[in-house]
Amino acid sequence: MRTKLCDVNTVAQEKLPRHTDDKSGIGVHYIDAYLKPMNTKLEDGTPIKCKRRGLKITLSAGAKKGEGLMRRLDVSPDPMMMLDAALKEAAKAAGIELAVEDGVIFVSL
Repeated sequence: MRTKLCDVNTVAQEKLPRHTDDKSGIGVHYIDAYLKPMNTKLEDGTPIKCKRRGLKITLSAGAKKGEGLMRRLDVSPDPMMMLDAALKEAAKAAGIELAVEDGVIFVSL
């Protein structure tokens, strides 16, 4: 079942390292702003949580939980591409499917 999780936080792009004084190398301000609206409950009451701790992205939906890493060298130095890869890795580990289409994030449990 595919469900709308949230809209992509377009303001997050203003927090990319090229626009701020972020010296983390992975764009932590951008990542945190992007992930914030993903912490919500689906219509059926399933809680969705997504957080960053260091280089690790943790995604959980109810009892399902997965982790992904921000990989600067293996993926790209671009925080947007790193985050996309880390979210896909976390979703796959949790057995969840995430899709971003037309500025909306969808989840399939």
